[in-house]
Amino acid sequence: MPEQPRTPLALAALATLAKPGLDVVATQPPREPGADFDVVGIVDADDHRWIVRSPRHAAAGAAMEGEVALLGELADAVDRGLLPFDVPRPAGFASLPEGGRAMIYPELLGRPLEIAELTPGAPLLRSLARAIAALHELSGAVVRTADLPDYDADGYRMRRLAEVDDAARTGHLPTRLLRRWEHALEDVSLWRFATTPVHGDLAGEHVLVDGDAVVGVVDWSDACVADPADDLAWLLAQTSPEAADAVMHHYAHAREGAIDDAFDARAGLAGELAVARWLMHGVRIRSDEVIEDAIDMLRELDEAVADAPPIGRAEPLVESLPPSFQPGTGASPEPAAAEPDSGADPDDATAELPIKD
Repeated sequence: MPEQPRTPLALAALATLAKPGLDVVATQPPREPGADFDVVGIVDADDHRWIVRSPRHAAAGAAMEGEVALLGELADAVDRGLLPFDVPRPAGFASLPEGGRAMIYPELLGRPLEIAELTPGAPLLRSLARAIAALHELSGAVVRTADLPDYDADGYRMRRLAEVDDAARTGHLPTRLLRRWEHALEDVSLWRFATTPVHGDLAGEHVLVDGDAVVGVVDWSDACVADPADDLAWLLAQTSPEAADAVMHHYAHAREGAIDDAFDARAGLAGELAVARWLMHGVRIRSDEVIEDAIDMLRELDEAVADAPPIGRAEPLVESLPPSFQPGTGASPEPAAAEPDSGADPDDATAELPIKD
């Protein structure tokens, strides 16, 4: 893949290869720039607007191939009335010199969502919650047909554990965060849920709105069958507590209550683990800038959760039990002697890990 991002003019040239006869008259800044794709908006001679996406590295190129297959399934769901928003519909492809291909699709209606718009009583908040719920109500076959990852609950828990282990091996994961995340991931009571199709990277720039309604969702390269709580994590983290409660109310109503008791806890965990995933993204694409940004974010998060309760179930304090009372002896059991405090946490399996703060 190219070492430097492709320029808007280079992307416009790819558009003419992807769609022969296209007469490009202008380029526009992309609405959804990201770390994995070069993206530009273009306008043709008939005043039609298009989006061109080109992968920046091989992993992004592979992800886009899966995304293209999924978009066909999602478009069919839109046309059948199963989804209340539109999705990109590829109109052509252009091969890239280094391998892979760029994609062009008609620009969707709408503008990127602003989090500040999501107040508790806002119709837009209700529309967003229902849109996410509609995605989660789709059959997992939609994703499986596109040959994208398909997890059950425990398989997804193990994937998350593997991600944390990978982040720990970099030496940049604070020990306190490692303990916190391992505690949550080893608490199997949190991981009893039905997996669903998920977007996998929902954020304001990927949700398009028009007035009070969600009208489009873009950038599906991280879609899979996994934990539905992941798609709510960004909302619960970035909105006010009142708005977050409203999101969950409308979402649960739209899914007819099909959410488990640990949903909120896993959503909170997903929001925190996103920082570790950002770190590993930087490692994979060998970007010092991304790695340094992730390290700073990990330090800030470590400080922010220093006094926070654990995610999920807190381990109860178990005291020594007195000896059994023998009927007929008339004797009361003697209180057990307290054992000396060694100062060590016997449940802390990570205390000796050589993780750098």
